[in-house]
Amino acid sequence: MKSKTYCIICVLTLIMSCSKDNQLQVSVYETSESGNSLTEITQFSKAEDSLTATVSIDTSKKFQKITGFGGAFTESSAYLLNKLSKKNREEILKAYFSKEGANYSLTRTHMNSCDFSLSQYSYSPVVDDMDLEHFTIKDDMDDLIPMIKDAMSVSEDGFKIFASPWTAAPWMKDNNEWVGGKLLPKYYDTWALFFSKYVDAYKEQDIDIWGFTVENEPHGNGNNWESMHYTPDEMTNFVMNHLGPKLEADGHGDKIILGYDQNRAGLKEWVDSMYKNEETSKYFDGTAIHWYESTYKIYSEDLQYAHNKAPNKYLIETEGCIDSQVPVWKDDAWYWKKEATDWGWDWASEEEKYLHPKYAPVNRYARDIIGCLNNWVDGWVDWNMVLDKQGGPNWFKNWCVAPIIVDPDNDEVYYTPLYYVMAHFSKYIRPGAEVIGVENSDEELQITAAQNPDGTIAVVVFNEGKEPKNFDISLNGKSKHINISAQALQTIMIATN
Repeated sequence: MKSKTYCIICVLTLIMSCSKDNQLQVSVYETSESGNSLTEITQFSKAEDSLTATVSIDTSKKFQKITGFGGAFTESSAYLLNKLSKKNREEILKAYFSKEGANYSLTRTHMNSCDFSLSQYSYSPVVDDMDLEHFTIKDDMDDLIPMIKDAMSVSEDGFKIFASPWTAAPWMKDNNEWVGGKLLPKYYDTWALFFSKYVDAYKEQDIDIWGFTVENEPHGNGNNWESMHYTPDEMTNFVMNHLGPKLEADGHGDKIILGYDQNRAGLKEWVDSMYKNEETSKYFDGTAIHWYESTYKIYSEDLQYAHNKAPNKYLIETEGCIDSQVPVWKDDAWYWKKEATDWGWDWASEEEKYLHPKYAPVNRYARDIIGCLNNWVDGWVDWNMVLDKQGGPNWFKNWCVAPIIVDPDNDEVYYTPLYYVMAHFSKYIRPGAEVIGVENSDEELQITAAQNPDGTIAVVVFNEGKEPKNFDISLNGKSKHINISAQALQTIMIATN
């Protein structure tokens, strides 16, 4: 009797051991319409009557290396942080930049003023100062630079910063205005010097600039706020013959130059100009893109085209937000509903209205980031990190939504679901990670995966549907059953050691 009992225990132990050896070791974090906010999920059930999808991870298929994820330092965000209590200011910076928070790794800021500035200003305020002897970043000293420096002190891993001009000072332009117009050819060298001076000025503040985009939205923005227009060939000429050589001559040849910096639908003509030949390509390190052409379309063919044109260059989403919309305060449910509008809801031409339906903010972010990662994009940068309840401050009253909304009058902070969506990527997919292959039997699940430099694998799954789903995720012969809630985003971390 004792022998039989012992044998049964041995068999059960062996079965349990084999079963455990066959299971993937995972940690699962979920944000959902039902209330999860990057919540760790540990219990998974396998319903008999529900369809179980299969998700297979293939580390032998490697794609682009990740540059990073993050948001933009704007004067508006920095100004708001300075209006909050010290406690709330520090909490927000930690939420974005600490390892315990979203751990942002790639960020943007503006050179001169932009729509999310308190007023219009330039670092070159003196007319016809060709040598920029009066160059000054004094307008950044009160709010913007302190925010960047405090973020640097919070970030253990550090982060990259690239800068974008919305416009040169009016005196350098053919229309002598902040809005619209073109850079006068006689000021091309002065404008190239401007970039070099900016690197030096920020270095004096102990802030290293990683790189630049040449011009925010070179097609313009409907002549509403700061802008300056280029054609593709004009930008290529400026970079090839002025900006690139000037940065190189001044010892800043390591600074990244990203061309274009507007919507994906216009990508082809720009990369055709930028990467026409070795000479035109020399100083371009990559291409910058925005998402405002549509509330839901990824433009995968255009992204693939841009990658194939320059497979060894960066392809970075440098701006996206829920625009032309006043934020909804402390109502998480709104961010999951298809009620948000964008600029095109009111202003797109009739033949392009279909690209701008109302769309849920969470869906838009999650769908776009996953779609970008699955089409060679290596970085994704949100717009403002912090805005107020009106969606500003903004001198043009161009209201937008940010992941964190604040009420400075009452010292209140609201972390919208968009903050958690960004963290699903930024916190778990680290710089240097490689996007890897995924096979997925359920077309309704949107999935991407990347292997981090430390070997861990992050799998991000988005269930846009109204019903929960089940899937078995497998890697190297091991698998794990997972449940994902209705309208939910999950990051599944797989330990490979």
